[in-house]
Amino acid sequence: MTQPQDVIKYCPKCGSPHFIFDGSKSFKCHSCQFHFFINSACAVAAVIVNSKGEILLTRRAFDPEKGKLDLPGGFVDPMESAEESVKREIKEELNLDVIHLKYICSFPNEYIFSAFSVFTTDLGYLCEVESFENMHAKDDISGFEFIDPAKIDYREISSESISNIIKASEKLI
Repeated sequence: MTQPQDVIKYCPKCGSPHFIFDGSKSFKCHSCQFHFFINSACAVAAVIVNSKGEILLTRRAFDPEKGKLDLPGGFVDPMESAEESVKREIKEELNLDVIHLKYICSFPNEYIFSAFSVFTTDLGYLCEVESFENMHAKDDISGFEFIDPAKIDYREISSESISNIIKASEKLI
C-alpha cells in the first residue's frame, strides 16, 4: 500500500480526483491533462575507509530501518550535483570534510517514507576525508563504527542497494 498508485489520489495541479495511473510509471489527469511521471530520485552514499582498511558505517536514527547500519549520505537536493551532495551530507552527518571522491557505481532502491514508496538511484562514492579528528554523529544518524569489510553482517545493512555499493567498493579499497 506504499506504491504511488495506492497513495496518490488527486491531481497535484488542479486537485481533480480524475487522476488516473497508467499501470506503468505515470498518472494523467482527465480534467486538466496534467501528466505526472514517477521518476527515480537521486541519493548518494559515501564509502569512507580508515588507515586499517575498515569501512565507516553509520546507524540510522530514524525510520525507515531505524537502528540499521548504513553508509553516510542522503538525497541530492534540487540543482545540486551528486558530488556536492556527498560533501554536504558527510559534513552534516559526521562533521567530516571530503577532500577527494571517486564514483563507484549505482543501484536502484525503494525508500519507503511516510508510507509512500520513493524510488531512488543510489550513487556510491569512495571518499577520502581530511581527518577523522572532529568526527561526531549529527543530523539523522545515531552513531557510527568502523568495520572490517570481511566482518560486515549484511543482514544489519539498511538496504540491498547499500549492501551492493559496499560489495562493489571492496574491489577498490
